[in-house]
Amino acid sequence: MKKIIIMVALCLLPAVASAQQQPKSEEERQKEFYEAIEKQIERLTTMLSLEDWQVFYVDSILTHDYKAMQEEVMDLSKAKVSNSDIYYDVQDRWMEQIYQSFQKILSEDQWAKYQKSGAARDKKARDKRAAKKNKQ
Repeated sequence: MKKIIIMVALCLLPAVASAQQQPKSEEERQKEFYEAIEKQIERLTTMLSLEDWQVFYVDSILTHDYKAMQEEVMDLSKAKVSNSDIYYDVQDRWMEQIYQSFQKILSEDQWAKYQKSGAARDKKARDKRAAKKNKQ
């Protein structure tokens, strides 16, 4: 659940900042974006006892995928897309990509801890939304 909240905050950060009376500069928004990623990397490193090479991959995965997701959400926002389901689809697609990437680099024990930390619940929710979408 924390991961979803962080992701939504990261994606909506530019929109929220632009709605404030004193909007943050692009540099400040980027700094906050990368700080949030760094906090998540630190949390995963501690929780899963990641090795150095795994930290490198987690950093690379999160930075690339969150950045790509943020850009896609911003493109939708600029296009004034108001259907929230489309935003969920984008988020779900990128979160599934992260999930699949992590599965490749984590050991069995680390993967079990990651699953118990909420990843399995998030995956189930994504799958449920996908099944509902496919049913329609």
